Amino acid sequence: MFYLHFGDEREEDYWLKCFKQQAPELRVVTAKDKVDFEKVHWAGVWNPKPNFFKSFPNLQGVFALSAGVDALVSREDIPNNLPIMRLLDAGMAQQMIDYLLWVTLTLQGDFDLYIARQKQKIWQAEPSKSLDKPRIGILGLGELGIKVAQKFAELGYSVKGWKRTAVSLQGVEVLVGDEGFSNLLKQTDLLVNLLPNTQATAGILNKQNLEKLPQGASLVNIGRGQQLVDSDLISLLDSKHLRLAVLDVFKTEPLPLEPVAHPFWTHPQVLITPHIAAYTLPELAVEQVVDNLKRLAQGEKPLGLVDLALGY
Repeated sequence: MFYLHFGDEREEDYWLKCFKQQAPELRVVTAKDKVDFEKVHWAGVWNPKPNFFKSFPNLQGVFALSAGVDALVSREDIPNNLPIMRLLDAGMAQQMIDYLLWVTLTLQGDFDLYIARQKQKIWQAEPSKSLDKPRIGILGLGELGIKVAQKFAELGYSVKGWKRTAVSLQGVEVLVGDEGFSNLLKQTDLLVNLLPNTQATAGILNKQNLEKLPQGASLVNIGRGQQLVDSDLISLLDSKHLRLAVLDVFKTEPLPLEPVAHPFWTHPQVLITPHIAAYTLPELAVEQVVDNLKRLAQGEKPLGLVDLALGY
């Protein structure tokens, strides 16, 4: 029996439909059903409440219904020997590429400047510019980061990526280690954060690191809000060391309005989006879950198995 927990009944209904289409033999239940929890062997979840997993004494594995698993690996109600499987890509990479194309074209066309001038009622065109494209640096070359990096390389951008371990990617210079991290920052006009949320990456987007970016560089954060030191970013924007920050993830979501509105809401050099850079597409996600269930049934190693020591 597979227990599906999405937290939104409207979403659950569509996920159930996808499971029925792709694995009609699999019994999938939700909180709306009368469930014998002892018969549940697998759970697919999206941000379950504390102690959620204590109800399942015979659980054999957990499927994260998103690419991020930081909310699961730190839980005390999941036994250390219980496998956690994350989605590798469920339509998310293409959405991220589209999102980042919007950002890069905004910078190349100076549209961020024109948006600001419209608010100030200023009619002023930028001088003619060259055809040079911004140098893109990507922090995090996992399943999604690799696809993003390779696509931008195909489009003619100079792309560098930073990863924990070395890997060879066509058209992409991959840097590793502390020295590689610093070198990437120094040669990047548009920094894209796609790092997983771990103890090692918490607060990595701080003043000490971000000020290594060239004057006029910009930042896109579609990783996790905990990786950005908000006050440091604002300081670098105010000093004009950084040109623009496009933020899709935040420490607190929704971005606070009370008791005092977060300064990102009104900062002229910040564009915010409500965690929409990449949605999980149910059809593709269910396809991965069903494939992994078959692998597990055959004694094979599942795809997307989380390394609990690394946190992803």
